[in-house]
Amino acid sequence: MATNFPDGFLWGASTAAYQIEGAVREDGRGPSIWDIFCHLPGKIANGDTADVACDHYHRWPQDAALMRELGLGAYRFSTAWPRILPEGRGEMNLKGLEFYDRLVDGILEAGVEPWVCLYHWDLPQALEYRGGWRNRDTAHWYAEYAQLTARRLGDRVKHWATFNEPNCACVKGYGDGEHAPGVRGRASALAAIHVMNLAHGLGIGAMRAERADLLLGNIYNFHPYEPADDREEDEIACQMLDALWNRSFPDPQMLGHYPEPFAAEMVEPLVQPGDFEIIKQKLDYFAFNHYTRSRVRRDPAHPFEVGTLPPPSGALVTDMGWEIAPDAFRAVMIEAKERYSGDLPIYILENGAAFPDQVEADGHIRDERRIGYLRGYLGAVQDAIAAGVPVRGYFVWSLLDNFEWALGFSKRFGLVHVDYETQERRPKDSFQFYAELANGAALDRD
Repeated sequence: MATNFPDGFLWGASTAAYQIEGAVREDGRGPSIWDIFCHLPGKIANGDTADVACDHYHRWPQDAALMRELGLGAYRFSTAWPRILPEGRGEMNLKGLEFYDRLVDGILEAGVEPWVCLYHWDLPQALEYRGGWRNRDTAHWYAEYAQLTARRLGDRVKHWATFNEPNCACVKGYGDGEHAPGVRGRASALAAIHVMNLAHGLGIGAMRAERADLLLGNIYNFHPYEPADDREEDEIACQMLDALWNRSFPDPQMLGHYPEPFAAEMVEPLVQPGDFEIIKQKLDYFAFNHYTRSRVRRDPAHPFEVGTLPPPSGALVTDMGWEIAPDAFRAVMIEAKERYSGDLPIYILENGAAFPDQVEADGHIRDERRIGYLRGYLGAVQDAIAAGVPVRGYFVWSLLDNFEWALGFSKRFGLVHVDYETQERRPKDSFQFYAELANGAALDRD
């Protein structure tokens, strides 16, 4: 059975600055927390670093041509705070802003709409020395960065997001310690959550003051959890992880409060009078990312006593070990509308799968498993739309294979294969599959 998407449905692809740009020491860019973290022994798989990554800083015209060939309606990328403000505040780096000028103009010339995310985890290291996201001042410095960037690019970029997956940046960066800056602790994670929420509110206000015509939002990550079994301690752990991962940002930003069970810990001096009035801002669209679902068990060694188990035996999984479960995606979209977004247009700004792609002797990358994943998850989008969810667009993760954070270059999510030795780009079979959809083909769901 082949079914069509609604007229005007927006087909996009997403990337992140740190995962593709490289050029970490060029043209005045300052170091980020990930530059420091990547060079700490044992932190990144295989000792990989993103010093070069996909060399997008120099090869972006080639990547813009791929966007045109793919037939994208939109491309979501992130700006690197330390490339624009090397110290995180104060004097701006004109060469960094000029790079994003060229990039935006090139995307537009390719017939693609640029969408900007202001923060995809690469905090300037200079601000981390001042406490990073545990320091309330960072929220105000972020707002200055947001206003400056919107001032420079807002004449050409209309859709903006304050943060990408702030939950992941806080829980893994300041709670688990598995991501930069590598801090492990309960109090540090909760502080980062609140300061980042405050930054979102201040950033929205600063951008609206700069230009009233911008369309503003945030990018959440929704990951359904269920207890590993019926033990009470696992049910409690599941409630905590759900609150941390799925509710810690949309609840305060959309509903004006923190979720149980950690709401009681969010008190003065961390949360000050008037903070929720700042955090809860009117948004123009509702966006989120989704990949999989997980089972939760109690882990007493974790700062929040939470842990996850592998998928059940026999479950289909990606190269990340993530369960392939389109039904969970459909449920997430319905819940997002009912709990948060109402009539706001919904955009899926990341969804995709990693698989161990191989370049065959004839030069092709026959990534049928990725095509199967996309077919199933896009079918879930159609089902959600049929159920009344106003999903207006879908952005695949990712345009390019790239640096996958603590996993280095060991996992490939792209529609385009990247040879990290030569930087050769080679479209995979999934590229053609996605291009056909972007150009109006019906989705074959059989």
